[in-house]
Amino acid sequence: MLCQLFTRLLVLVIVFVVYHSSSLPAQAANKIDPYIARYLHVTEPISLEMDEQSNTRLFSPQELSVGKQLFENNCINCHVGGATLPDPQVSLSLLKLQKAYPPRDRVNSLVTFMRQPMTYDGSQETYWCRQLPPSQLSQQQIESLAAFVLTAAQKAPGWGTENF
Repeated sequence: MLCQLFTRLLVLVIVFVVYHSSSLPAQAANKIDPYIARYLHVTEPISLEMDEQSNTRLFSPQELSVGKQLFENNCINCHVGGATLPDPQVSLSLLKLQKAYPPRDRVNSLVTFMRQPMTYDGSQETYWCRQLPPSQLSQQQIESLAAFVLTAAQKAPGWGTENF
C-alpha cells in the first residue's frame, strides 16, 4: 500500500515537472526584455520598413527582445551601445546606417549585410564584422536582430554615439 502511494506521488511529480518545464520555452518567448519597454518604449508591435519599396512588417516587443538577446550573443563584443569599437567612425547610428553603401537602414538591407558583411563603402568584404549564415541564425531570428538594431538606432538614447 505504501509502495502504491509512493508510485502515485512520483507519477504526479513527474507529470507536474514535465507540464511546467514544457511551458517554460513558451513563457520565455513571450517575455519582454525590460530594455525594450524602458529605453525603446516598445510595448506593442511596431512597424518597420523591410525594403526600399516601403514594404513594412510588424515586429512584436517579444521579437525585439529576441533580437536584443541575439545582439548580445553575436554583436556586443564590437558594438557596445551601438558604437563600433574596431572603427569608431562607423557606428550603428541611424545616420551612419543610412549613409552606408548600400544603405543599411531597413530590415532586409541590414540582414543582407549581416549575412555577408561588407566595408562601409560596399567595396569589399570585411572581416571585422561576424558573418551570420542561415545555418547559425534563421531568417526570423536575423530579422529580429536587424529590427532590434534599427529600433535602437531610432529610439535609444545615446545609441551609436561616437563619444562614449
